[in-house]
Amino acid sequence: MNQPRWKCLFMATWAMTAATAALGQTPPAADTRAAQGAASIPDLSGLWTHAALGFESPISGPGPVRNLTRVKSGPNAGASDFNKPVGDYNNPILQPWAAEVVKKSGEISASGRIYPDPDNQCLLNPVPYIFWNFEIQVLQVPDKVVIIYPHDQDHRQVRLNQAHPANVRPTVHGDSVGHYEGDTLVVDTVGVKLGKYRMADRFGTPYTEALHVIERYRLLDYEAAKEADERAHKEWPRSAAYPADPNYRGKGLQLEFTVEDKGAFTTPWKGTISYLRSAHTDWQERICAENVQHYYAGGHYYSDSDARIPSADRPDF
Repeated sequence: MNQPRWKCLFMATWAMTAATAALGQTPPAADTRAAQGAASIPDLSGLWTHAALGFESPISGPGPVRNLTRVKSGPNAGASDFNKPVGDYNNPILQPWAAEVVKKSGEISASGRIYPDPDNQCLLNPVPYIFWNFEIQVLQVPDKVVIIYPHDQDHRQVRLNQAHPANVRPTVHGDSVGHYEGDTLVVDTVGVKLGKYRMADRFGTPYTEALHVIERYRLLDYEAAKEADERAHKEWPRSAAYPADPNYRGKGLQLEFTVEDKGAFTTPWKGTISYLRSAHTDWQERICAENVQHYYAGGHYYSDSDARIPSADRPDF
């Protein structure tokens, strides 16, 4: 019987843990639910949706780069026009060289061309760029939290109650460790690899090897979550393909993240992502390279002549 992708990953996670113990390697961390008390560990598991393409501003303090291009008419008038991302390069969080990168990306977009980014190139998405994904699936097991994203079934594994290794090997997602602080899951990520198209958001905002991201996930009462969702869609139009469950009145999920990078930013800055329960009951497969029509076909073209999504001259079968 075919199993949904998230169930397969859940079983594979348990299998890897068992195999590690059988080989006599370092056993997994103790069950944090038992150590902290099951009642205080939030149940973040399940399928969550935020149908907005970009980051939300924090309640206070320096926030992320915003889109200078706004929707001119219709029900979304005044909201960010995600079909033409032109980042505000005057945001004071940007060091001069980073502001220049954002400005050049915006000029490309304003000209009608498309600058390559990790999404439209079907690449793995770095943190915090990956937070744009409209849905996440959260799997909680005793020694880790797994977060799955629709874009090419990308996923991250957060090791609980462990420290970063002394010498972190850079990877696209970085090295993520986490712990629970009362009702909040706190995730600390370092070692994010500098890829060909490295950017912290959809506006081309760059980062350096000094990037450090802290995520805080907590549940919100329904009314607070609904209010946060409505606030998000004043900035970003709603994607109809990722609806929230209209009958759900339970808690929502909010991610508040802090970005530090002394090589690119003048100060730490924050952003938020507000989630409601998804109306989808199954995990939706989304294979980037099989959705060519979504990736700027027709009159648009990439500003980088070497930019192209993965393709094959011959099928594998």
